[in-house]
This record gives sequence, structure tokens and C-alpha cells, in this order.
Amino acid sequence: MVDVEYSCASMTLREINVALRALPDGTTVRISEPRGCHNLVVGLSNKISVEIDGNAGYFIGGLCDGPDITVNGSVGWSVGENLMAGTVRVKGNASESACASSHGGMVIVEGDASSRAGISLKGGTLCVGGSVGHMSGFMAQAGTIFIGGDAQGSLGDSLYEAVIYVGGKVSSLGSDTKVEELTDVDKKTLGELIATTGFDHVSIDNVTKIVSAKTLYNFDALKDQKY
Repeated sequence: MVDVEYSCASMTLREINVALRALPDGTTVRISEPRGCHNLVVGLSNKISVEIDGNAGYFIGGLCDGPDITVNGSVGWSVGENLMAGTVRVKGNASESACASSHGGMVIVEGDASSRAGISLKGGTLCVGGSVGHMSGFMAQAGTIFIGGDAQGSLGDSLYEAVIYVGGKVSSLGSDTKVEELTDVDKKTLGELIATTGFDHVSIDNVTKIVSAKTLYNFDALKDQKY
């Protein structure tokens, strides 16, 4: 049951976002006719449920700390960027930099995600049912990236403490990464992720775990400097 409905055809972007911020926790909202609109449902800290009924633009769900967002279509770049808590589920595809710099919460892309998915991840969780583009997981500092399909080149380049799971093929690994055997804890985590996302096409036994090789951890910023 929907409590409130807004339309991008009759309201401005600012009017919709301001109205969303004023809603009490537990409210269910539908946004109709999004028409690829950018910056929808951003900067919210209230725990509401928002359904965007169609394709949306870039930065959907950015800077949020609580709402649960569903997009019945595809989105542009940086969906869920700097997410703190809550979820963003995209039932189509996502462009570049999905879940960039996310500190918490979960971004779920049921289709494919383009390049640099999960870039600079800082504790959040990114789940992609399909494949991801090149440089995904670049400089991911903490958190989890779960890829149900294939991963293009330079996956996890300059990875720190984040963990990447790939159900399909990995084109190539980035700098300072390595493949590691799955532990029982990993298998439990993957089971929970599959249950949450609905990515039943992923076989845990075929998943590749990618972590930092930590060779770059030896860098000393003061070494060899002249004073």
C-alpha cells in the first residue's frame, strides 16, 4: 500500500526532495513518471520506503542515511554514492561508479553495472547480479562487493580492506590484489547475500574471492625525503 505519490511530471525535483524529507518514518512513497530525472531521493535521513516507477538519472539515493529505495528501471552514474544506511535496489542496469564511497547500507543492481562500480568503497555493500565494467572496486577501502556475473579488467586495483566476490569470470586483476580461498565465514556471508539479493543464479562453489595483496602497505611517505 502506497501512502503518498509524487509525480515528476507535476512537481519540480526540489519540491519532491523537500517533501520526502518531511515525511515520518514508515511512510511508503511512489514517484511516478521519473523521466530519467537526476538527483532524486537524495540526502534523506528518515526511514521511509520509496519506489521510483521507471528509469532514473544520476546520483539516485546519494547521501542517504536510512531510506529503502527501489527503482523499477535503470539508472545513471553514481547510484547510492556516499550511502550511509538503508538500501537502493535497481531492477535494471546502472551506469558508472555505482555505490561510490558508500560508508554503509546496500546497493543492489539486478542487471549490469558499468565501470568503476564500488570505487573508493568505505564500508557499504554493493551487489550486482550481472557483470561490472573495468576498474570496479578501485581503491575500495572497506566493505563488500558481490558480483554475480563477470568482471572486466583491473578489478580491485589498489584494493585495501574491502573484499570482492565474483561469481563469473575475471578478465584481469588490478594492482596489489590476489585471489584467496573461500573460508566458512565467506560461504556464510555469500549465502546471506544471495538470500538478500535473490541472486539465485550464483553458485557459491564457483565464486572467486579477491583481496588486497598488501604490498602497497609498506609505503613510507617519509622515506628518502630530503630536509
